[in-house]
Amino acid sequence: MVCPGFVSLAVALIIVDSTIVNVAIPSIVKDLSVTSTQVQWVQESYTLVFAALLLVFGNLADRFGRRRLLVLGVAVFALSSLLAAFSPSGDLLIGSRVIQGIGGAMVLPTTLSIINATFQGKERAMAFAVWGSTIGGMTAVGPLLGGWLTTAYSWRWAFGINIPLGILITVGALFTVTESKDPGASRVDWVGAALSVVVSATLVFGLIEGRNYGWWTVQKPMEIGRWTWSIDLSPVPFAFALMLVAGIGFIFWGRARSRRGAGSMLDFSLFSIRSFRNGNIAAMIVSLGEFGIVLSLPIWLQNVLGYSALQTGLILVALAAGSFLASGFAGAFGNKVEPVVIVRVGIVAEIAGIFGLGVVIGTSTGWGILIPFLFVYGFGVGLATAQLTGVVLKDVPPAKSGQASGTQSTARQIGSALGIAVLGTILFTTASVQLDNSLRDTQMTDAGRGQLVTAVVESSGAAIAGLQAQPGTGAAAAAAKEAFSNGTKYSAFAAAGFLIAGLAATLSLGGPRRLPAAGADSVPAMVGSEAEGQDKA
Repeated sequence: MVCPGFVSLAVALIIVDSTIVNVAIPSIVKDLSVTSTQVQWVQESYTLVFAALLLVFGNLADRFGRRRLLVLGVAVFALSSLLAAFSPSGDLLIGSRVIQGIGGAMVLPTTLSIINATFQGKERAMAFAVWGSTIGGMTAVGPLLGGWLTTAYSWRWAFGINIPLGILITVGALFTVTESKDPGASRVDWVGAALSVVVSATLVFGLIEGRNYGWWTVQKPMEIGRWTWSIDLSPVPFAFALMLVAGIGFIFWGRARSRRGAGSMLDFSLFSIRSFRNGNIAAMIVSLGEFGIVLSLPIWLQNVLGYSALQTGLILVALAAGSFLASGFAGAFGNKVEPVVIVRVGIVAEIAGIFGLGVVIGTSTGWGILIPFLFVYGFGVGLATAQLTGVVLKDVPPAKSGQASGTQSTARQIGSALGIAVLGTILFTTASVQLDNSLRDTQMTDAGRGQLVTAVVESSGAAIAGLQAQPGTGAAAAAAKEAFSNGTKYSAFAAAGFLIAGLAATLSLGGPRRLPAAGADSVPAMVGSEAEGQDKA
């Protein structure tokens, strides 16, 4: 007997942590004096490790037991949250987030694998609905809880809350989740695992650090301890080149192992399943637009509009409330409407919501006009998230659940990481360029202007309050608000563009098909040559 509630709550632990961190970022900036690049790495260090290890732990779950890895992952996540809560500096906080990413990578693919391997037919649709609804509900709790803890106590409590949640999930999983594994699972492909980590790490590093170190020539030397990058060419193109080489190596290595009959980190035969192949492409593109904007909105709300962390959390509840409502809606109609149709409706709602936000964002925007667009955006996320996951995994053989879930989760997390990196770069680059241009007409010296721009951008806008409090820098504060507002606006428009591309990608998933007759107990997954034959048709 498997209770999907505790399985879903384990995923919710990850979602709560992410939304809490988003709201707490401005307070972390002020308390630890972290730079804008470190702000991105507080998010990206977690997402990067998370994405890089999903394939590994998806394989390990099939081999050593899904419940076992789930419980271990929750324990690692909770203990690393404790380390994050006591971090005295930005670097140590980033290090704690790396460990959190390891724990999160154990949790996510195992939850999907448990659901995919255990439920079929109507029960399967309901299990995915519970999974999605739990995410939506905890997403609603995250910003409000994070805002309250950050405002009333400290951002450190935003991490500490994971401890009691972790204990609850561990006890619940041990009593309600039956252990399952694949007896025929092959040995872990450690070479493939290492290559996948290199691909993910170098890609995200290049996207985040391009504006910092330079996209081609060195803009600022990279320093690691006492070692300094000493050549004129930026490390960023080297990172992209290494990513390309590692990616090619990963593909050739995996295919060579598959031809020998040895297990590979990525089972390339799964991509012969049309719904799995095309669904992963769509999921990655959609994730680019879905989650990248969550970095810039809390920064803009607090440092430009002047809201507290609690007020920001209350505003973002509109997004989460829409997600919660939509998850229940998707569960109710999951057996009546083709899932891919629900996915497309959700993406359209996301586009409308995020584009609307981009239109209304400005230095004097009131919170009331944000609520409807956030709600519509959240409604779209709730419709698309769980249903797209179900579409991707619907034809995967149960024995391949762990690896398929890890692949699907990796696609989404890489998309999320790229979204945060790209949209974060748009935000900070736009703010820097526009603020510098606005101050050129003033009497400030070039050196003074450069120092002010650096102070504002590196503090993620937290320095605006100090500029506004001094009579002599009021104009600079107004220019900084305008620059950060435009950066947030362009990030929203870019997110809408990614979502439009994601909507186009879902067209490859096909259209409505005739559903099973009422009363059917299950929809058997197509496996082996039958699935491959239909895919090739």
